[in-house]
Amino acid sequence: MKALTVLGTTSQAGKSILTTAICRLLSRKGIRIAPFKGASIGQQAYLTEIGGQMSYAQALQAWAAGIAPAVEMNPLLLKPKGDSTFEMIVKGVKTETISVNEFYRWAEAEGWAIVRQCLDQLAGEFDLLVCEGAGSTAEVHLKASDLANMRVARYLNAPTLLLVDSERGGALAHVVGTLELLEPIERALIRGIVINKWRGPEAVSRAAVSWLEERTGIPVLGVIPWDAIACSHQGTLNLLKRHGKPANPEVTVAVIRLPHLTGFADFDPLDAEPSVRVKYISPKQSLGYPDAVILPGSRTTLADLQVLQDSGMAQEILEYQAAGGTVLGISGGFQMLGEFVADPEGIEGIEGRIEGLSLLPMTTVITPQKVARQRSLTSTYPHVGLQVTGYELHRGHSKFNDMKAFKPLFEDRKLGVVDTYQSVWGTYLHGIFDSGPWRRTWLNRLRQQRGLKALPTGIPNYREQRETLLENLTDFIDQNLDMSQILR
Repeated sequence: MKALTVLGTTSQAGKSILTTAICRLLSRKGIRIAPFKGASIGQQAYLTEIGGQMSYAQALQAWAAGIAPAVEMNPLLLKPKGDSTFEMIVKGVKTETISVNEFYRWAEAEGWAIVRQCLDQLAGEFDLLVCEGAGSTAEVHLKASDLANMRVARYLNAPTLLLVDSERGGALAHVVGTLELLEPIERALIRGIVINKWRGPEAVSRAAVSWLEERTGIPVLGVIPWDAIACSHQGTLNLLKRHGKPANPEVTVAVIRLPHLTGFADFDPLDAEPSVRVKYISPKQSLGYPDAVILPGSRTTLADLQVLQDSGMAQEILEYQAAGGTVLGISGGFQMLGEFVADPEGIEGIEGRIEGLSLLPMTTVITPQKVARQRSLTSTYPHVGLQVTGYELHRGHSKFNDMKAFKPLFEDRKLGVVDTYQSVWGTYLHGIFDSGPWRRTWLNRLRQQRGLKALPTGIPNYREQRETLLENLTDFIDQNLDMSQILR
């Protein structure tokens, strides 16, 4: 079973970014690569073609490797729910809410069996696995429940890169301390050290490399300079954030940061627009005067809707829209724009009914059945005939009471609506902004209201742009990483 593992001395050392670049670098050489991370924590989920949830980081790595994401690449995803509890996704399917202590006990045997099963399956399908670690690989008190670090490297007998974040300070101590805490068989697997986010002079980096190699006997295979692309935060995976955004962006889109927000990836295409600022606003903050407000998806629609009402944010949004503002709801946010959302069985945690914003003549009842499917449609607004591809993911059945002042967004009338003034939009389609022409046409309406020149709409979809940016990232990493030693 051939594999390479990328482990870190700390959290946020840049493991996701480096693993992504290595997947693309090895894929360029014709090697059939699959990424892997046994267990991830975070809200950033990607829905596969068959409706399974996995970490967006491993989905991005799969795209870098030129393959379709599959839940076996990230068999365990934990979504924080507060109070040290997690919603546990096992091989793409939500199973239960579990506490930290319960997870540690579960991971020792049951979780590890699932990880081994997925590793064995992927190893039979690909030439090489590139496995990303989690947090620090030297958390000796957590080794019994380790599902992503040395337990994986030992199972695969995989040569391992140890990545250290020099921006934190104490990088040399992090490396030496990590190696000291590893067992001899684990230390023997560390075949190379990579120093990430280096800001100092080249002479200083040479001195650091010489000292590390002499002290540890392990070659330093790369010193990666600090760079905005390489230092993106894994929690939001803004890996593809563009450089050089203006200090005063032309258009501001406010996303309400609901307590149980899902679908951060929906806004990556907007965030990649050079002239757009995506601003996340807590319900406790003031809304201000953005060009558009988006209510995103939610894992617990009633609970988040109650937060909007209790915090006063719902009233702010209503006043904002009445003054001419643009409001868009996606999935759970779409449901919140209606007259009420009811959950008579308490499926999402709260039994009862919460009044919505009443910006749409729509009522929603949460049902046990979850809709999860890929969609490819043709738009009717903001322009007829624009191709849009995304995925429909939601619980609940929505009923429209009066459609006189509203028009369907797509040929499938149930998937979204817009009012005749194009100030209230709602859709069940995640990934709607991936479509370059649709996104630019929607943004141009906001720009027109500001008296700004329209942006060209004949642009590639975000996925094509993502490929270009992945190539740029990989080239940047390749310039600072000794891939010949890694291949040997």
